Amino acid sequence: MDAWVVMPNHVHGILMITQIKAGTARRAPTMGRFGRPISGSLPTIIGAYKSAVSKRINEIRGTPGGTVWQREYYEHVVRNDDELNRIREYIATNPLRWPYDPENPATVADEDEAYPWEW
Repeated sequence: MDAWVVMPNHVHGILMITQIKAGTARRAPTMGRFGRPISGSLPTIIGAYKSAVSKRINEIRGTPGGTVWQREYYEHVVRNDDELNRIREYIATNPLRWPYDPENPATVADEDEAYPWEW
């Protein structure tokens, strides 16, 4: 893991995949073939993480098999240092935006006022 933050309803993180198997030169391992997981691929890593965290959360809550995660996730291959630093800053400052997040039940602004620093 590189930069990461746990928010009240989601997680942001940069996962560094540093070992690529032979035959996969310059390709991010993001997809399986015909629904089969590929060891070390992004979907396999994310699935294993979600599974382990769900199991622990459900043990704590006493809700075996309960839904914890959204089904999907957003992925993006970071291509250069400028992009990496921009995403790191976004992650680090994400908690500052929580009061304006439309998903926050206690949001303090309507959608038009939500992210004034991005105007």
